[in-house]
Amino acid sequence: MPQVGDFYEGYRANEFVFVIDGKESPGVSKVSGLSEGEIDTIEQPDGGTMHVYKLAASKVKFEPLTIERRVDGSPEDKKFREWFRATFNLSARQQGGSAIRKNGMIIKRHFGEDVLTFAFYNAWVKSSKFSDLEAGSTNLLLQTIVLEHEGLERVG
Repeated sequence: MPQVGDFYEGYRANEFVFVIDGKESPGVSKVSGLSEGEIDTIEQPDGGTMHVYKLAASKVKFEPLTIERRVDGSPEDKKFREWFRATFNLSARQQGGSAIRKNGMIIKRHFGEDVLTFAFYNAWVKSSKFSDLEAGSTNLLLQTIVLEHEGLERVG
């Protein structure tokens, strides 16, 4: 139990793992879009007055997750490439696109201990792009993957 005067250090944003198919993806260097959802607001005017009531809509929307990862020739490259290909294989007889879905987690760690976990559900690859190639540069080649999903929540 915290006592008066106890000091708690805020969590830094640099220690985390991205988990897909139950396996950690070590090359992921950035995750954005960690939103637990948003409910639209409906504005209902009160006839004959200047008052507007605000009501919560019944739909919850989630931001897409944006994953940035290093391209390094590891098995992770193959895993993400196969997911992308399964999603965007337009000539396949079987339905692809958003039918190729995966669940995953983003686990925030603090000095090696898990302190916060976000689970996302039914995600599919919306887009994939790579950083620019530039002669003489020392930058790493990065892949940015945007995932649409049906929900993100804090668990555990």
